Amino acid sequence: MSESESDATGEQAAKRTGSREACQRCGREQGLVGKYDIWLCRQCFREIARDMGFEKYS
Repeated sequence: MSESESDATGEQAAKRTGSREACQRCGREQGLVGKYDIWLCRQCFREIARDMGFEKYS
């Protein structure tokens, strides 16, 4: 397998899992909340979740 073929395979896997996405607020690529197409990292989500209409239940 050539180097370009392995790069293409890696890109497809990353695209499939969503790891190429980044936080829309700070740009961080790890810890993303992708449910409902939010695409915020978990830290940013915690900061603005109430403003977005989410409620915290105990």
